[in-house]
Amino acid sequence: MGRNLTDSHLDRSNVLNNAMAMREIEKAVGLRGILFQGRYVFLKEQVASFLEIAPRTVERYLENHNEELVRNGYVVLRGEILQSLKKILSQTDVPEIDVGNILRSPQLGVFDFRAFLNLAMLVVEGSRARLMRQMILDIVIDTINLRCGGSTKYINQRDEDFIFSLYQDEDYHRQFTDALRDFVSGGNFKYANYTNKIYLAIFRERNQEYRKILRLAQKDRTRHTFYSEVLDLITAFESGLASELEKRSEALERKLEPWEVDSVFDELAALPLWKPLIEKARMKMASRDLAFRDALHENISEYIRALPVEDFERFLGEKSKELAERIEDAQDVLKRLRDRG
Repeated sequence: MGRNLTDSHLDRSNVLNNAMAMREIEKAVGLRGILFQGRYVFLKEQVASFLEIAPRTVERYLENHNEELVRNGYVVLRGEILQSLKKILSQTDVPEIDVGNILRSPQLGVFDFRAFLNLAMLVVEGSRARLMRQMILDIVIDTINLRCGGSTKYINQRDEDFIFSLYQDEDYHRQFTDALRDFVSGGNFKYANYTNKIYLAIFRERNQEYRKILRLAQKDRTRHTFYSEVLDLITAFESGLASELEKRSEALERKLEPWEVDSVFDELAALPLWKPLIEKARMKMASRDLAFRDALHENISEYIRALPVEDFERFLGEKSKELAERIEDAQDVLKRLRDRG
């Protein structure tokens, strides 16, 4: 994750939305706050002192990045709520601030830890903020690697939906390869060729391109690294194509030639029903792989978004599990699915 947090709103959001990393960062920073309404808050003078910058510099960042900082916890207090804080301040020893000056102020801006960290990722002045950003990135990487046993290659398998997507995929993929065998002329090249065409339609990469971006070893199975949303969409494509190949072949009473298969594929891929599903799959793959795997899919980079808190919980939180645990938990369900099938 060798990116510059000062330049990237997306990367800052991915840090702030990673609850596991945020807890570790807060412990590592150890900034002393003021307990107010059940949480710790920090005044402008405190964050300026910690970051070794002037209070006026903090004010400049508040002016230039107000919307982002407010969204992430900075708030200006007035009226009764301000009076409550002033009462606490009058009884508290906070060496970084001039309490007497603050007690006369008609309004007061405060940072919670999230807003403070947001500011620290923006500040380019001084060495303290730079060291903090390096520490932040190290903790984020360590947190992700710790949850994934040192490798994020199969982080997709920690999702509770993955095992069922994989189970469905195996059956439908077999139907797809059987359809290519039974209804399409030509040699074994057709299997890789039409798999690549599906991958290109969904995320604009051939199999080998995808494997190179994820740095997969020869033994790694490509499909086992897909997120469940991507795997479901590939499964749907293959199922639809297999059905159409069978119908066209039976109507002609012969195997289809490659140009005829290309025509069937183009007709299927052009259906408008795919568009929202493809866009969602591209967004999930591009955004998650950048945040979790430090892998950039340049061909779909316009779909990169900051990950929501729910994605960090989904793949790194307490509910996420390794594939072996998922399989053990799902055995009864899978058995019922097989019996029903």
